[in-house]
Amino acid sequence: MLEEKNPQRTPIATLGEFGLIKHLTEKFSFNKENTMIAIGDDAAVIHPQGRKVVISTDILAEGIHFNLGYVPLKHLGYKAVVVNLSDIAAMNATPTQILVSVAVSNRFPVEALEEIYEGVALACQRYNVDLVGGDTTSSNAGLILSITAIGMETEDKIVKRSTAQPNDLLVVSGDLGGAYLGLQILEREHAVFLANPDMQPEMDGYDYLLERQLKPEARTDVRSILAELDIQPTSMIDISDGLASEILHLSDQSGVGFRLYEEKIPLDTLTITTADEFNLNPAVCALNGGEDYELLFTIASGDYDKIKNHPDFTIIGHATEQEDGNYMVLRGSNELSRITAQGWDALLNPDD
Repeated sequence: MLEEKNPQRTPIATLGEFGLIKHLTEKFSFNKENTMIAIGDDAAVIHPQGRKVVISTDILAEGIHFNLGYVPLKHLGYKAVVVNLSDIAAMNATPTQILVSVAVSNRFPVEALEEIYEGVALACQRYNVDLVGGDTTSSNAGLILSITAIGMETEDKIVKRSTAQPNDLLVVSGDLGGAYLGLQILEREHAVFLANPDMQPEMDGYDYLLERQLKPEARTDVRSILAELDIQPTSMIDISDGLASEILHLSDQSGVGFRLYEEKIPLDTLTITTADEFNLNPAVCALNGGEDYELLFTIASGDYDKIKNHPDFTIIGHATEQEDGNYMVLRGSNELSRITAQGWDALLNPDD
């Protein structure tokens, strides 16, 4: 995982707004051919070079999306970028640029923002994207990060949520539920620390789950893998709010139903054993946990042989007629359970 530095404390006011922006961004380089003008002017200029521009934005707010009691600032900067790049990947596009805006209270020194931007820089390097702009301002409500991600793709390759058809196969990348259990571990150990600061956190053996929560990765590789397999998805979405919620989004936008098979949901062994430790059903963690940032997509049934044994993907169900509804076939039986969205919602769960 990313490392943290011992913080010093330089008041932000000593640099001022423009001095702070220059200080935080002066080490960033620009590598994309379609970045024409970046940081330093009133606006960035990007040349799409005959492709369509794909844009997405997300806000991460302290106390709602993250807890600085256990989230390192460098990890936060990295994750803030990744969750936006995941949205670009979910359109089957290639991320190219980002803009970063930060609202911060005076309890944060310059060194804290340096750590955030070090995480941002690592994500830019990892995913080959340019930081081309953003803003800084003060906040009376803690730390707020807003990232805008930009991607490029030819029109015929862009994939929407609204184009799944009955009989399409429902496919997911990677494994699910790990990020949610990583959060449970962090919350448990944080509560222990608050009760007794002398207690050492018990994190050994949970590395995979903690990385899934603190340092997720965007599946920007899926686009090229599917191209190599000669598969064009018929719809796609990233899994930020839980598998169940994303299935319902695809269902609503495409006008189809889905049959999900519980026994097909991909789960890491550590996810299963840790869920048992917390007395949780691992499938429920996958359905409702969120923050896995894997890709959920549909493909034509005729592409089954191309993908059936691929290690990166699992076929977990299929699309039906809309009137058939959305149901999960329970493990070891033919019993159906209606799929409902119980994932985390920032507007409904602001204190979670």
